[in-house]
Amino acid sequence: MASLQLIRESSEAVERQSQSPRSPEAKLGMKVEDLWDVQEPQLSPSEKLNACFENIPVSAFPASSSRVIEIKSDTTLAEAVKILGENKILSAPVVNVDAPEDATWMDRYIGIVEVAGIVVWILQQSEPPSPRSANSGTSAALAVNGLTNAAGVGILGPEDAQATSGDFFEDLTSSEYYKNTKVRDISGSFRWAPFLALQKSNSFLTMLLLLSKYKMKSIPIVDLGDGKIDNIITQSAVIHMLSECAGLHWFESWGAKTVSELGLPLVSRDQIIKVYEDEPVLQAFKLMRKLRIGGVPVMGGDGKKPIGNISLRDVQFLLNAPEIYHEFRSITAKNFLLAVRSYLKDHEEDTPIVSGMITCKGSDNIKDLIMKLDTKQIHRLYVVDESGNLEGVITLRDVISRLVHEPRGYFGDFFDGVLPLPANSRV
Repeated sequence: MASLQLIRESSEAVERQSQSPRSPEAKLGMKVEDLWDVQEPQLSPSEKLNACFENIPVSAFPASSSRVIEIKSDTTLAEAVKILGENKILSAPVVNVDAPEDATWMDRYIGIVEVAGIVVWILQQSEPPSPRSANSGTSAALAVNGLTNAAGVGILGPEDAQATSGDFFEDLTSSEYYKNTKVRDISGSFRWAPFLALQKSNSFLTMLLLLSKYKMKSIPIVDLGDGKIDNIITQSAVIHMLSECAGLHWFESWGAKTVSELGLPLVSRDQIIKVYEDEPVLQAFKLMRKLRIGGVPVMGGDGKKPIGNISLRDVQFLLNAPEIYHEFRSITAKNFLLAVRSYLKDHEEDTPIVSGMITCKGSDNIKDLIMKLDTKQIHRLYVVDESGNLEGVITLRDVISRLVHEPRGYFGDFFDGVLPLPANSRV
């Protein structure tokens, strides 16, 4: 009898061990599970999730395995792009080198710099100079002389794709603008973002709402003690956390809902911002900058089926590998995809742009969607019909927005303490 009891206890121990969290993210999911079980039974599943996340501080979110990447304000644009590329990130907080050692975090950081902001700024500075300009004969100026409105709000035509052929981007990256301009010099321009951070005591619900409804792509978590960033939580990190919660009751219950049941996609076929394969690739990045979106599908000749996706992260290939466009007479969206895919295959790198279009259907459940987003490390999925025709797009932000909702008056005067935009900001 005693041995039977021992076997039973041993079996239960093994079962508990097999069910133990596989990662820090799964441990976080277990906290939600525990809170879920004690919520008032009359609450709806949505209200339960809100209550769970409101009771978990953002300090509980697992820190990145790598250190927080910061860029000093006196770093050149060329160096900044290199740092961002090597660390495979799109943006980083900028540290004010003139701030005193004992500066508060609000004085220590001057904003967030993004790769896209640097690219657009360079294109703007490289617009054709006045005929009276002493530099009107520079290769960079000549390269963009046929560019009608690269960084403006107009529509680019076929002549613009031809204008960006050959050595166009090499001329830009060898220009004095690129090599000598400091990150602080572009403060307040284009995609320069104000520094909105959370304290460790802020709730998970606050963080999730900022990443979804308020469209923030990443949120720094600051340590008030030393005035420095302790962690940066991104939309991708939240999706990874959710993927690690597979098997937990609260996640399986929510994750079983289909894309259509959750009201996705939010952006339908007629609303999708897209480019066509014969359009200049700069049109794609210009649309992303102007409309503050993270990617656009490249449509084939029939205008119904997408042949690829160009995302904000791909803008790095305009500056980090300009030599790959030499053989193209014009850099259209299609040629850009071909050039970058060839370059990455030669360097044995597996990234979303190499994988091609990654799609889903309206009948897929949200759990499968999350697993695909996390496994493929992508920021959006395109919804297609049975024939492969484009029906809509679902982003990381869309998924997070279906996890929580904002209670009435939740933020109160929260945004009153946010740093104001830098002077002349166009964000």
